[in-house]
Formats: sequence, structure tokens, C-alpha cells
Amino acid sequence: MGRARGRGARREGPGRARLPLRRSLLGRLLAVSALVAACSVAATAWIAVQTTSGAIRQEQGQNLTADARIYDTLLEYAARNPTWDGVGATVRKLARESGRRVALTTQGRQPLADSATGESAPPLPPQASAVVDPLSVDTVLAARGADGQGTGADRIDPRAVGPFRLSSADSRALRRTADDKVACLNRAGIASDVVVGASGRPRVQIVGNDPERALGTRCDLAALDAPTRSEREALDALTELADACLKRQGREGVRLNNDLSWGDPAPGAVPDEPGALAPRPVPAPRDAPAERAAPSVEMPEMTGERDRAIASCVGTARSEQLSSYVASPALLFIGDEGGATLPGFDLSPANTARIAGAAALVLALTVGASVFAGARLVRPLHALTGAAQRMRDGEQPASVPVSGDDEVGRLAAAFNDMSAHRARLEEQRKAMVSDVAHELRTPLSNIRGWLEAAQDGLADPDPAFVSSLLEEAVLLQHIIDDLQDLAAADAGALRLHPEPVDVRELLGQVAAAHQARAENAGVTLAVTAPAPGPALSADPVRLRQAVGNLVSNAVRHTPEGGRVTLRAFVAGPDASGPFVAGPGASEPYAPEEGGGTVVIEVTDTGSGIPADDLPRVFDRFWRAEKSRSRRTGGSGLGLAIVRKLVEAHGGTAEATSTEGEGSTFALRLPGARGCPAPDGMTTAF
Repeated sequence: MGRARGRGARREGPGRARLPLRRSLLGRLLAVSALVAACSVAATAWIAVQTTSGAIRQEQGQNLTADARIYDTLLEYAARNPTWDGVGATVRKLARESGRRVALTTQGRQPLADSATGESAPPLPPQASAVVDPLSVDTVLAARGADGQGTGADRIDPRAVGPFRLSSADSRALRRTADDKVACLNRAGIASDVVVGASGRPRVQIVGNDPERALGTRCDLAALDAPTRSEREALDALTELADACLKRQGREGVRLNNDLSWGDPAPGAVPDEPGALAPRPVPAPRDAPAERAAPSVEMPEMTGERDRAIASCVGTARSEQLSSYVASPALLFIGDEGGATLPGFDLSPANTARIAGAAALVLALTVGASVFAGARLVRPLHALTGAAQRMRDGEQPASVPVSGDDEVGRLAAAFNDMSAHRARLEEQRKAMVSDVAHELRTPLSNIRGWLEAAQDGLADPDPAFVSSLLEEAVLLQHIIDDLQDLAAADAGALRLHPEPVDVRELLGQVAAAHQARAENAGVTLAVTAPAPGPALSADPVRLRQAVGNLVSNAVRHTPEGGRVTLRAFVAGPDASGPFVAGPGASEPYAPEEGGGTVVIEVTDTGSGIPADDLPRVFDRFWRAEKSRSRRTGGSGLGLAIVRKLVEAHGGTAEATSTEGEGSTFALRLPGARGCPAPDGMTTAF
């Protein structure tokens, strides 16, 4: 508790220390700005990294696709040609189409072909992109054929057919047979096409997912399944090579079928592919299917050690048989024209330093801008805080500079208005204290003087003496009562007892109460109001007090022979001007629903009030006469009490005056519903 009080004392003392940066508005603004800047930098960096990585992946994917196409083209060349002679034209064409450098060397790195010619060609990278070997295909870069199948289980390119390639005569004869079979099937309502494999052997492909439909027709497809003489010779040679491999392992020989399987041959199988009538999707006319190799090892699931040995020997035999028909293995180099092999994103220490420097620069700029903006924002707030503290300490309030029309500028303007209003209130308070002291001093001084004179034997306590003291005591009591009424009104504690009031009757009572004073002053009092008068709900005592103060003030300021008129009428909510009932009124008054507004006016023919003084007539202790004599100017509280009493009834008080002609004071009060119609009457006293 002691520490808490100490902190509070430091906060509220005149020498208040500045807030710590972490608790000040400037500190919070800097923290938020730095956080926003850091998040912005992080988000920008993340987006940049993601975008760059995506672009790199996309470029790498495109390069990989181009590399696979280059590899597949060269692999086809190697599968169809026994040497690399003449491959230079193909290499240059691939380089032009891909926009990259393509080079082929032997496994000893002796050049075979290179798209980059001349002495300015950069050296080849130490590692090759791939090895082009049709007998050992790279399964990652190997391109799939148009029929959707890739290399066989032995990794031999399907386009390497070697001795299984048909002669032109055999291929033409089989093609004519295949065309006849397709025509036969079409006449039977079965759609089919002729597909030519890599060896030149045609086969019939049924369109649809039910190839067995061709079995029920007269279109015999067996003629296309019979191997030619060259195919039988190649198959026999392959079988001998496989048997030799098995014998070296101490195993029995094997008889290979046309589809290079062993055991019972599959019906209708040919060396081109397993199952000549297997369902295949029909390619679009513009997408001719790629050729496939005739011999492809399609082995059933290995279930024993013998089958594994046969499969190994068949693969070895195929490689040995095809080695003289395909080109030797070569190293393939694919890269950019400048020598780079693959694009990448290297976040080196230099790149990291550049990114960190850019982020630090952004943060520094953000913090600097925040400091500048925060200082401009906090400076007027500090000025407001200092002015408020000086005002709290009792110093003379001073206005703070208004720098603009923004929120802080409007706050400063509102503070200046409040400060000026407070200064005016302080002046009024001081003036009120002085006025109260002056008003109380006069009767008290008179009473004291009379009592001292009686004590000294200079005055006899006769009835006149006592009457004089009583008069001064009554004046003193009036001042105290007026101050008490004002204090109750200011505090909202003024008690009202509203009841239906006949305004005409109330004005008559007030006029009768002031008749004697008016006659002594030679002033005529008159009441002009409808009979019965307008009805309203009000406290009759307080309302008589308000109207009485106005009448007393009017009689005091009206010269002999003058006239004071009390008038009441009802003004409707939408009326452009008041309706006054008087003698000769031809139509009865009928107020609108809601009662309208009851207006009570007190008009005199006195000296009037100067225009400069008119706004101050309802101020406390203000008098038209500057002599401040109570006997000529009153206490200066009467009109202030009138305004408070009328406002307590929900009404307003206003004054109009023409100097030298007289003044009119009007009280506007909310009227009651259902006022009776007037008959018009003027009563003079």
C-alpha cells in the first residue's frame, strides 16, 4: 500500500517524471510499427521464397521434360543404329529445339557430337547427365511409348529388336494380311486398327474392352501369329545363347516361346508382345502409336530358383545377341549454353547478408518514420498534459496551440474551450463571492450601526428604531433565501409541487401583491389574459415567485406615469406567431393536441436595457445601475432565480428591450391539454 501511494504521489506531483518508454504512447507506437514491419518483411520474404522456389521447380520440371525427350531421342537412335556415326545432325536439332547444349562422348569422354562448336565452347561438367545405353535404360529419364508401357524387366529398350526386325517383303505381306483382317472385322461390326511394332510386324488391335468378340467371327487372325523364317532363326539363336548360360551353371536347357517365355506357349502369342488380342486404347488419328520392340522379356512371377536362373540367362542372352545391332554406351551432357547444367537457388552467405541488410533497412526506415510520426503525435499531447497539470495546480489556465484539424487538433481546441469556460466560471465565482459579501455587508453594517448607536445612547430603541432594524433583517433574509433558491436549483434539488394552474388567476394575484408598490411609484399595472386563462401544470408558489420578480423589477425601472402589462397567451407548436386573446375576439382559441406553449409576458415602458447589456440580464448579481445600490437596483439575483425556476418547469426565459422605450420579459412554459376557449378580458389595476 505504501509503495502504491508513493507511485500515485509521484504521478500526481508537480515534478512528475516522464513515463517509461514501454508504457508511453510513443513506445507502443514504435513497438506496433516495428512488429508490423517485421511481419511485413517476413511475409515478403516468405512469398519471395515460395515464388522463387515454385519458379525454380517449374523450370526444373520443364528442363527435366526436355532432358527426357533428348534422352529418348538419342536412345532410339542408339537402338536402331549399330554406331554413333551421323548422330551430329540429331544432336544439333535437339539443341535448337530445346535451347540447350547437348553433347555426346564415349565412356572414355572422347567427343562423339556436341552442339556447342568452336574454341569458345565451355568445358563439359565433370558429371554426365545420363548414360545412353539401349541395353541398360535409365528408368527415370526413359520416355514411355505411346501405348503407355515402358522398358521391360531387363531394362532393354523395346526399340532394340536386332535380328527380329522383319524384312520389307515380310512386313508388306503381313501388313496386307492385317488390313484384310481389319476389313473383315469391320464388316462384322467390330472396330479394329492395324498397329505396327518396332520390328515391323503388324498386329490387329480391337477397339474396346472386349477383345474376345473377334473369336466368334470368321476372321481368322492366326495367320498374323505365325513367325517368319527370320524370326525363327533369331529365336533359335537366342535359345542357344540362353542354354549355353544355363549349362555353365549346371542346369538343363530351356525352349523359349515366341513371346520369350518358357514352358507352354501362350495361344496366339507372337514375339512382338504378349497377347496379340489384348485390349488397347485407340490412339487419336494424329497421334500415331510409337513402335515397340519385338523381343521383350515378359516373365511370369518367379516362384523358384530355376525360374530366376532362366530369367537371368535370357536377359544376358538378349544383351549378347543385340550388342552388335545397337550403338555402344555413350555419356550424355545436357546444360545451358553458358555451361550450367541445372538451374538452382543458392542461398549463399552473400545472399543471406543481402537479405538481412534489406530487412534491416526496411526496419530502420519503419522505425524512423514511426519516431517522426510519433513525435508529432505525442508533442501536442504533452502540451495538453502540461496545461492540464498547471490548471490542476491552480495556475492561470493557458491555451495550447492547435496544429491542425485532425483528432489531436480538435482535442486541443476542445481543451482550449474548456479552459476558457473554466476561466469564465472562475471569474463568475470570484465575482459572486464579492457580490455576496457586498450584499450581506450592507444590511449587517446598518444593523450594527443602529445597535452601536443604541449602546452608546445616541439612539433610542423606539418603534421606529425597531422597524428600521427589522427592515434590514428582512433584506438580509431575502438575500439568504435567494441564494438558497439558486443553490437548490444548481444542485437539482429544487422541489416543485405541480398542479393545474389558471394563468389569468395567477397573474391577477401577482398584480394585486404589487399594486401598492406600483401606486406609490405612480405606475399602472394591467393584466391581459383570456378568461378562463390558459391552463398549465406548474408549482403555483414558484411560478408566482418568478412572475413577481419580473413585476417587481419592471415597477422599479418604470418612471412615474408608466405602465407595466402582464399578458398570457398560448402559442401552438407550428404557429408562426403568438395568438393573443383580447376584447373583440371573434373566434375561440382551440389549442392543438398537446397543449402548445403558454407564454407569460411582463412588459414595461421604462428606460430599457442597452443592447450590450441584454445578454447579461439573467446573470447573477448583475444590475443595470452600476452603483450597486440595493434600494435602487435590487440584489441582482431576481432574474437569475426567474430563469432557474422556469427551467425547472421545462420552460425558457428570454428578454427583449428597446433602449428608451421599455423591456419585455417572456416566460415560455409547456401548456396542459384541453385548454378552454377564451372569451377575452382585460383587467386594469
